[in-house]
This record gives sequence, C-alpha cells and structure tokens, in this order.
Amino acid sequence: MQIALYSRNFSPEDQADVQLLIHILHEHGMKLWLYAAWYEQTRKYIQWPQKPELFRTAQELHNDISCLISLGGDGTLLDTLCLVRDSQIPVIGVNMGRLGFLANIGREMIGRMAEALLAHDYVIEQRTLLHLDASIPLFGDVPYALNDFTLHKKDASSMIRIHAFLNGEFLNTYWADGLIVATPTGSTAYSLSCGGPILLPEAGGFVVTPVAPHNLNVRPLVVPDDAVISFEIEGRSEHFLCTLDARMETITSEVKMAIRKEDFTLNLIRLQENNFLETLRNKLFWGIDKRN
Repeated sequence: MQIALYSRNFSPEDQADVQLLIHILHEHGMKLWLYAAWYEQTRKYIQWPQKPELFRTAQELHNDISCLISLGGDGTLLDTLCLVRDSQIPVIGVNMGRLGFLANIGREMIGRMAEALLAHDYVIEQRTLLHLDASIPLFGDVPYALNDFTLHKKDASSMIRIHAFLNGEFLNTYWADGLIVATPTGSTAYSLSCGGPILLPEAGGFVVTPVAPHNLNVRPLVVPDDAVISFEIEGRSEHFLCTLDARMETITSEVKMAIRKEDFTLNLIRLQENNFLETLRNKLFWGIDKRN
C-alpha cells in the first residue's frame, strides 16, 4: 500500500505526532511518498526508517497511491486539491491546525486512522467542486475549488457592484464588499461567517452569499448546482480580487466570469465513527448550553 503525505510547514511541536504516524505506517509495510519541501523541513527532527519517495508536483503523484494524508488545518487540506486534481486519489486530513471541519482527524486518532486505512475501514465522500470559466486565463490549469469562489473589492476601495445572472437570466446587482459562491463543503467556511446557511455535504446546491451588502434585505441564496452563475463587476477602482479557495488573482471589470459544477469530485475519506453532524456539534459547540 502506498501513502502520500502533504503538509505546508513542519513545527517541532508536531514532532511526536508525526513520528508516531511514520512509525505506524512503516510497521504496516506502507510505502511513503512525501511532499519534498516538507520532507526537507522534517529531516532534523524525524527519524525515517527508510528514505521515502518524494513528489513536488501533481504530475509526480500516480494512481497506485492509495490515499494522500494532509497534516495541518483545513487550509492545508484545500492545498491538496491542486495535487490530486482529477486523479481520484482519496484525501484524509489530520488536524494539526485550529478548527478542522475538513481535517477532522484529531492527533489522538492517528493510530486509529492508520489502522482504518490498512483495513479499508472508512467511508469515501465525494465532495462537489466548482469550476470557473473566464474570458481570460485565470488560475492556470487548476480553475476549480472545493470551498468557494469569491469576488471582492481590492484594498480599501469603496463597495463594488456585482451583476449576477443565473442560467443567463438576471438575478441581482449586489452592492457590497464582495460576493461568495460556496459549495456545500464551503458552506461552513467564509460563507458561514457572512451569514450564509450550512448545507450538508450531499446537498445538491451552491450558496450565493454577499459580503457586507449595502442593502440589508439582500440575503444569501441557495441555487441548484446544475445552474451556471455568471458575473459582471464594476466599481470606482480599476482592479478587483477573484479567489478560488485560498488562491487569488487580480482582475479588471472587463473580465467576464461564470461558475458551474466541476465534472469530477474530490474523494474525502471519513472514518466510520466520524460524521458531518457530529463535526458540526463539536466545532460549533452545539448543545454546550444544557438548557437546550
């Protein structure tokens, strides 16, 4: 069995947890592939039973890899989308960050996770992605996102106007600081902080959420995920921000954009004892008030 490991940065505080994971995987005879930049950071702290294979790009990952383990927070797991792309390599996240909606495997569950991977004792959830089509090349060969697409004003400029269309029909002009289109996975991220609803991962929809709208009667909207949502943008500034997850591009008002459902999904591994509703209760502290 071949396992890939990815992380942005290595902290000496994580040494014991990472060493435990490496030891368990090696003891079970798993061949390891490591993200090269992260491996270089670990060499002073981690004892490697044998030198792992290294990868630097998506092209160096192959379909013989059974899964990719993300070590970090939700942002780290979002990075893995640019690596696995449409290869269908499943991803599982170990939470070494803060909140951990996606990376919901705690440090204390590292041993259980390794055993589950070996025994194939897990569930694979197919998470919807969104795809950006634009009138100019944007985001290279990875024009898709797991969490959200956003349009936003740049720097400290005044609010912008975003004209939104649903399947070519005019929807609304948003006078706001920005606009979010979130997948069900992304409904618990930026969109949630701006007042958007939570969608279950299997829900077939996108959430359109304004950021600080000028008109308070403009509310988040859930639309079918088979719809095409297109945009035109204008404002006093010449430049605006466009994002896919944590990746960012600067655009002008001449750029035309449209969001649709991507043709493939991200395979996210969930252990049998974990589920989305439990994650919601734990991360949002539902039920802490015993009067409810």
